[in-house]
Amino acid sequence: MGHYKSNLRDVEFNLFEVLGRDQVYGTGPFADMDVDTAKNILSEISRLAENDLAASFVDADRNPPVFDPETNTAPVPASFKKSYQAYMDAEWWRLGIPEEIGGQVTPASLIWAYAEQILGSNPAIWMYSSGPAFAGVVHDEGTEAQKRVAELMVEKQWGATMVLTEPDAGSDVGAGRTKAIKQEDGSWHIEGVKRFITSGEHDMSENIIHLVLARPEGGKLGTKGLGLYIVPKFDFDWETGELGERNGAYATNVEHKMGLKASNTCEMTFGAKHPAKGWLVGESVDGIRQMFKIIEFARMMVGTKAIATLSTGYLNALEYAKERVQGADISNFMDKAAPRVTITNHPDVRRSLMTQKAYAEGMRALVLYTASVQDDLVAARLRGEEDKAAESLNDLLLPIVKGYGSEKSYEQLAQSLQTFGGSGFLQEYPIEQYIRDAKIDTLYEGTTAIQGLDFFFRKIVRDGGQALTSVSEQIQKFLGAAEGGDALAAERELLAKAAGDLEAIVGKLLADLSSVEQDVKNMYKVGLNTTRLLMVSGDVVVGWLLLRQAAVALAKLEAGASEKDIPFYQGKVAAGRFFARNILPTVTPQRLIAEGVDNEIMELAEEAF
Repeated sequence: MGHYKSNLRDVEFNLFEVLGRDQVYGTGPFADMDVDTAKNILSEISRLAENDLAASFVDADRNPPVFDPETNTAPVPASFKKSYQAYMDAEWWRLGIPEEIGGQVTPASLIWAYAEQILGSNPAIWMYSSGPAFAGVVHDEGTEAQKRVAELMVEKQWGATMVLTEPDAGSDVGAGRTKAIKQEDGSWHIEGVKRFITSGEHDMSENIIHLVLARPEGGKLGTKGLGLYIVPKFDFDWETGELGERNGAYATNVEHKMGLKASNTCEMTFGAKHPAKGWLVGESVDGIRQMFKIIEFARMMVGTKAIATLSTGYLNALEYAKERVQGADISNFMDKAAPRVTITNHPDVRRSLMTQKAYAEGMRALVLYTASVQDDLVAARLRGEEDKAAESLNDLLLPIVKGYGSEKSYEQLAQSLQTFGGSGFLQEYPIEQYIRDAKIDTLYEGTTAIQGLDFFFRKIVRDGGQALTSVSEQIQKFLGAAEGGDALAAERELLAKAAGDLEAIVGKLLADLSSVEQDVKNMYKVGLNTTRLLMVSGDVVVGWLLLRQAAVALAKLEAGASEKDIPFYQGKVAAGRFFARNILPTVTPQRLIAEGVDNEIMELAEEAF
């Protein structure tokens, strides 16, 4: 057993007792993926994650890849290669990629349920293994010839990257200067420098397909003028996959990071040594839309990774707390001879553990609820239809999963470390590495500030508030049905109050936005509140999902749960109540702060900071 602790019981509880996936799996387009098959898959992946995949987690951190500027290579450690190959040999990565390139139709909720196990165990494995998933985008968006490239990416298990960020442009992708020069044979030469490219160089696959955003020479400015290009590390025969000459796409540096060190984060230089040949995906300049298929997948991955890390962090802390004997029970404070007890008997430790549990399990519910919405999208696509309502709801939830999930996971991992006391600061325990590895989740694929802006302007304003209204209506339906009965009456009132406060914050931002015509500086007030709105929205949605779980658990207990399940269901009720009583009341002061925001700090001279 390695560091990783799975919570498969809670995953299955979400899928089959709360979210009703037992009514979806084994039906319609998912006919070949019934509940028993899904449970077997999750069990096998959990076993693999806790053992083979977790085995190299520490070694790859202590002995990370080293960049060789002479050869432009950065080989990964042997221990990590072994874990990576164990995952690739198991071939679970085939789930969810198009059948035409060797995949299997799979509900999104099952994909993200199993992704949690990989991402909590050894996240770099998931990142290096992204080739088949990215091949799905090449298959869906590419020409007939490019569809064969997608097949080869899967057959040969080639690596893949998403190449967006440039040193000077950062998150302003539209300001990118990497250019594409059309060649007589229909290919393009890519010239420019990109940075922060995950898996840009490694020695675990014979080829790497870089999916590069670049601007055709003379093309439009901004994001609309960007194309997406297939740029291989090695040129290859498009029929057989046989490798040819080295292409002009090279890693020219590997970043020295505070965490996630097994994952090579590269500076990539195109066309400096010799031409970097590329091919325009779909032969149309539509790169930002095409890349967003990968970006949205990546944002879901980042949130899931963060939440998975918190879950194993909490479970490691809980195990330690149950064994660590220190101090007497506080109720015996007058008795100097009172027996020493495990720290789970101390009130503040219990408060901290329950906070970790509530966030970890509530945010797992958030991921799987979002993934269940994606089930509807997958089913509609397979029927050749669109589900606009599900699409809007998924769009709304993604910034919460990514932004809220990453921030709260990092915050609560500090509580996991605190449970260990001074021992938590040592590398004998995994929490310090979890914290270092998890910090990046708040930063890449769009910082939390960017997620907040996206959440308000794109997912609420541009959507006309339809998706947000849909969530609000689901919460009101839960409240109206009085789920959980008298046992959760007080908690439902707290949820109702928090939902009302959230609505008021949204109203404040909309009012400030509408007043921009009178005073353009009111846009600053909106910007000062968007991250607050995102965090509050996460609290309300997670609070609702935890109370849904508590209501289900109460019903199971009343129906006569097995002796084995009683503690589990009691824990679900306790987590829902705790979150409602301790976290949801904090929404009210956030509303008061939001309503009182002015432009004072925007008018302050820079020198005063």
